Amino acid sequence: METPTPKNPNLLLSNILVRLLSFGVLVILARLAYVITVKGRSCDSLDFCFFPQSLKSNVATSSTAAVAANISAASSARLKTYYSSIFLDLIAQGFLSLNSKSLCIGAVSGEETIALKEVGVFNSVGISLKKWSRPFIRFKNQTFGFVFSSTAGLDEASKPVEFALEVYRTVKHGGFFVVHTESANDAYSFASLLELFNSFTLIKSSEVDGFDSSSPLIHEIIFKKEKGVFRFNEKEQFLNGDSVSKCTVPSYKHELIKNAEPLIREEPLKPWITFKRNIKNVKYLPSMVDISFKNQYRYVAIGAKSYSLSIGSWFKKRYPKQDKSFEIYAIEANSTFHDEYRLRKGVTLLPYAAWIRNETLYFEINREASRKNGKRGRGAGRNQAVQSSSNFVSVFNKIQGFDLAMWLKSVVKERDYVVVKMDVEGTEFHLVRRLVETGAICLIDEMFLECHYNRWQRCCPEKRSPKYQNTYVQCLELFSSLRENGVLVHQWW
Repeated sequence: METPTPKNPNLLLSNILVRLLSFGVLVILARLAYVITVKGRSCDSLDFCFFPQSLKSNVATSSTAAVAANISAASSARLKTYYSSIFLDLIAQGFLSLNSKSLCIGAVSGEETIALKEVGVFNSVGISLKKWSRPFIRFKNQTFGFVFSSTAGLDEASKPVEFALEVYRTVKHGGFFVVHTESANDAYSFASLLELFNSFTLIKSSEVDGFDSSSPLIHEIIFKKEKGVFRFNEKEQFLNGDSVSKCTVPSYKHELIKNAEPLIREEPLKPWITFKRNIKNVKYLPSMVDISFKNQYRYVAIGAKSYSLSIGSWFKKRYPKQDKSFEIYAIEANSTFHDEYRLRKGVTLLPYAAWIRNETLYFEINREASRKNGKRGRGAGRNQAVQSSSNFVSVFNKIQGFDLAMWLKSVVKERDYVVVKMDVEGTEFHLVRRLVETGAICLIDEMFLECHYNRWQRCCPEKRSPKYQNTYVQCLELFSSLRENGVLVHQWW
């Protein structure tokens, strides 16, 4: 009979430790499963966490970045496919050759240029208006046989006239310029675009599909540079001359005026109430058309009076500007208001009286109104002919008048967008006639005109103001004549 071998105490202890360790691992795994499945979305101080919040955030950020990169890559690939189809169509139509030295004006990422090379136009370069402040400077005159501007080109140009000049300079004679734009959706903006490139010959204008189904239709306009044609400065030089000139009003301006608010035909008994009602009906030009493709944007307040009256409370707050920056001019002869304009940035003060020629005038100052109402008083009165009588000097201030029409023609170019507000206490009949005779009226895109007449007085029912001799019928004739001649003018009170 064998004697049983005694168990090794060390082996027994090892088995116990292994079992405890296995149990501990099971507990940890169970806890991990709970954290991941139930509470894995957050990690706070009351929970056991295998993954700190910072690590989870980094993982999430990395995942988001990876997804965004994939989306961006997919979008870029679709853009290249889209532009490849555009360029293949232009090749088929004969506007683009595989041997053309070509320029693409587009996005910073350059899908347009890549697509151009992928269809076989290897001698191609690309520029972005957002990346370079002067992108055309490195190119010599008549470098390219083909230039393409995507919606990231002309539509993003802060100075469209300079853009057009540079395109014209770099395109060879006989070369083509193709522009894609999401603007030019109306006759006004389309005409503005054609005016920008009037040294080119318009070949074709059509609509093509956008990048995807959610994108708007794109206007594709094709120009050709003909030899010996350059018109960029002709009209500016003509308008700056001193000779009397009349301008031709395009038909689309007459169509715009048909869509404006109707004129008030019957004389209002309470014009101060009528104005408050009518201002709500005014159809501003930028609410009807796209004002892109203009060179500069200008607002001229003639008889501005206080800053808040003509600029701060109205033009700055109410006039729809389509995110354009306007250069502002305030023409005001009354020195009562001059100090407040000197403190205003972005406003050029002309401390003179708008008139039909350069001469000294006597300027009526309504002092009672100024004392009673402070800076909100009427202030500016009618321009009077030069008088030598000392009696006049005690009632009228001696000021300098300047030729408004000739000033306007010296400052404004035909490709500028110009808004004029005129409140000149009765001299509007003289000024408008001068603007029409000189052709300067054609430089104005939109006018807000206050016509002064012997209106019914607020203080005294059935009694007319003796200050003005003109009648409401004469004012209505002035407004009607301007609109019939293609000027978008609004009645102001």
